[in-house]
Amino acid sequence: MKPLTEQEIRAAFVNCTKGEVKRLHVPRDLADQPWGDLDYLGWRDPQAPDRAYLVAELDGRLRALAARCPSPAFRQMRRSMCSVCVTTHDGGVSLLVAPKAGKAGQQGNSVGIYICGDLSCSLYVRGKKDAGIGARLRETITLEEKIQRTVTNLSAFVAKVTA
Repeated sequence: MKPLTEQEIRAAFVNCTKGEVKRLHVPRDLADQPWGDLDYLGWRDPQAPDRAYLVAELDGRLRALAARCPSPAFRQMRRSMCSVCVTTHDGGVSLLVAPKAGKAGQQGNSVGIYICGDLSCSLYVRGKKDAGIGARLRETITLEEKIQRTVTNLSAFVAKVTA
């Protein structure tokens, strides 16, 4: 993923109002992000940890989502699997719920997916972050195929939000 600016991130949101976009907290450490290892940028709002945001370039377009994600204190302490990167965690997977874009979202419709609670799927897939013993399934596919699967799973979620 190429490095993004705050303006690019704010312009990419598809499921919240302009006022919400102005008020949301974009990470201040954008220059320090490991952009070369990211399939998407994910973060939690430091003032409201149950709010999460994702930004990804999909099909040549930058897309950003606002969502709700339980804070780490509310996670269940059982082994769960992320639906995006297929990493298992002990208590490290959360249900990310995003309002749908447009009128459907205004009517309260939403879409959910189980995702790494720290929103670091890209780093788990690449082995840059360790989720513990047994976190990665033994697979015969290449790293590039794992990365493509992660992007495909994220893209399918974004498509559901924007449908």
